[in-house]
Order: sequence, then C-alpha cells, then structure tokens
Amino acid sequence: MSKKILVWFRNDLRLHDNEMLIEAIAKSDAILPVYILDPRLFGETKYGTLKTGNIRAQFILESVSGLRYSLKQIGGNLLIAQGNPEEIIPQLVQEYEITEVYHHREVAREETHVSTLVENALWKLRVNLKHFIGHTLYNKEDLPFPIKDIPDAFNQFKKKIERDSIIKPCFLAPDRVNVAEVIDWGSLPTLAQLNLSPQEKDERSDFQFTGGEADGLSHLQKVIVAMQQAASAKNLILASKLSAWLAMGCLSPRKVYWEIKKMEGFPNTKAMFNHILLGLLWRDYYRFMFKKYGNRFFHPNGFGSQGLVDVENEQENFAKWKNGQTGFVVVDAVMTELNQTGFVSNIARQTAALYLINNLEVSWVFGAAYFEEKLIDYNPASNWGNWANVAGVGNDQKSKSVFDLDKNIKSLDPKGNYALTWAS
Repeated sequence: MSKKILVWFRNDLRLHDNEMLIEAIAKSDAILPVYILDPRLFGETKYGTLKTGNIRAQFILESVSGLRYSLKQIGGNLLIAQGNPEEIIPQLVQEYEITEVYHHREVAREETHVSTLVENALWKLRVNLKHFIGHTLYNKEDLPFPIKDIPDAFNQFKKKIERDSIIKPCFLAPDRVNVAEVIDWGSLPTLAQLNLSPQEKDERSDFQFTGGEADGLSHLQKVIVAMQQAASAKNLILASKLSAWLAMGCLSPRKVYWEIKKMEGFPNTKAMFNHILLGLLWRDYYRFMFKKYGNRFFHPNGFGSQGLVDVENEQENFAKWKNGQTGFVVVDAVMTELNQTGFVSNIARQTAALYLINNLEVSWVFGAAYFEEKLIDYNPASNWGNWANVAGVGNDQKSKSVFDLDKNIKSLDPKGNYALTWAS
C-alpha cells in the first residue's frame, strides 16, 4: 500500500523553508495538501468584535490562492475546504487512505484547542498527527534554556539567545511534488460568502498589502533594495512592513534574516538590519512566552492587576475609540488609518493602546480584541502579549513604567502631519 501524508496548512502558507512539507514529500508516495477555512475564525468574540475583519480576510484568501498556485507550478494542488478541521480531516483521512497527518504547532489557546480536537479524532482512527515547529527565528530545541526557564525580561532573552543560540539555514523549496488523486479540489469562498465586504483602497495610504508567498518574497527584495539605496543616509530606519506575510507564514522569519544578513557588507545598513532583527526577536519572545505561561495573556489582570476601568462608560468610550471619534486628534488618526488599511506602525499601536487604557479607562482586552479583528498582521502571541505589556499586566512586571503617551506622540507625529493626513 502506498504511503500518503496529509499536509494541513494553517499559518504556514509557503513552499520555502517549510520542513513539514519537505519531510512529507520525502516520506510519502503522495501528499494531500489541505487548507481549511474554519468558521470559528470568522465569528464574533465576547467583546463584540469579529475574530477576522475584512482586510485580513482578504489577505488570507490571497495567501491561500498563492499557495495553491505555487503547488500547481510544481505539479501539485491544494485542497480547500470549509468547516471544522476536527471533522474534515478525519473524513479526508478515511477517504484518501491517509497514513499520517502533518501540521505546524501553534501556541495560543484557540489554535492549540483545534489541534487537540484533530489529534483526538485521528487517534480513534489510529492515525498520528505529527507536529512541526516553523514559526520562529530560533527553534525551541536550539534555545540555551528550557521553555520554563526563559527569562521574562526581553533584553535578557535577547542577550542570551544571540550569544548562545544559532539560527538554522532555510529549507529549500521543493521543485516537484506528487499529490493524491482528487476529483474536486474545492474553491475559495468570496468575502461576501464570509459575510464580509471588500475594503476600498484609501488614497492616503502609500502601501498596498497583497497576500501570498510570491508577494512576500517580492516585498522582501524591495526592502533589501531600499536598504541599499538608504546606505548613503546614515542610520536611516525604514518601516519594513514584512509583518503581514510573516503572520500568515507566507514568509519564513529565517528567510528574512538570511536575506537581510547579506546586506552586512553595505555601509550604514546596520541600523536597518538591527531594526528588522529586533522585530523578529520580539515575535519569538512572545511566542515562547505563550509557550511558557499558557493563556494568562488573555486574562484582564494577566500577571498583575489592570488599572482603573470606568465600567459605566466603558462601552461608549470603546465605541468612540474604535471609530476614531475620541476628539484626541492623534489617536483618532491612528484608528482611522487602522480601520481603513489594517496596518499602523508599532508606535501608533502603543499610542492608541495607552490612550484607551489610561485616558478612557477601558479594559485593555477590548482593545486587544479590536486589533485582532482589524490588524492585517495579527498573530495571537504578539498582539495579546504587546497589549498586556502596555497595560502593565505583562509577564515582565519591571517594564510597567516604560510607556509614556506624550513621548509617543512626539515620536509618532512631531510636526502634526500624521494627524492632518488621517483626520477623518
């Protein structure tokens, strides 16, 4: 009997640096690549927000379509289904006589819960669900400490792993794949079928995100070219805007690292290199913190105690903040840009968060849930970890006092141009 492996894609929508895919191809006669649109990812939260808003949903659909196209280029295809993975995957296993299922391990509660449900369902069929690690720059097994001993302070974490760990080379993308014989590979739903409406491009935005591995790799090369051009301007920091492709796994963090590392020989690129590397390290840090502490990041009091919450006016204040109608012009500008484009800078995110928590006295979890809906580059660990940190209930309690709204505003909008551009 031939060996068939089902490759369950989730937030790893790429061919390059994908150990799961490489191993599945090597250890099977044929693979069945599968992507499942889980309705739970498009439902409402207890905060009255959506799990996935229209801008990120569009990016996801483009990324899945891109993966299907890439697989077709090497002789394969991607089976696209809608429903609960714990129901669909066992059905596919039986229908196609699958011997094993591969997937990438996640760290947040909803994602890991789905994995557990799938694993339990497969266990009844005596089929193994094999877990892979492929979302971080540093592999868990290469860290200089076990997960339970990871330093809570980011600077200690950074110092130790940069000194004592290695970043592995990327796996090459496969150039050929054999897939199972499938009559109907399924089709992607439209936004309308997901009960969402397309977002019109806002002319004030100078950037357009398009999902998919090809676009992610293309944008990475543009960042590198920009670094070369900026080499003459000493210590210029450019916004790389790679995070959306990293969040969906269209880009591997190791690919980003090794590509920008090639720039080391160019003069004056060190600041930009360090800036991008710092972003990758923060991604790793929060993922590992979620691994270490489980779901405490989702609790309003987290690792401390959140400040004052104006319960009586909370919903009204939250609505004003969401809609960019607080009357505080810089914060309103941030929220308008977020609502229109799905992306704002890190300093803008902090500014909006500080205002919601400290000035409007709304519980930070409402803000985190709204960012989950709106951000095109949302991933649970970075989003909820950052919000908890700003709210002073993160795992590193020594960092509670580092955030300053006035200082942030001066950094974000020193001349008032930003507020002027995004005034709704």
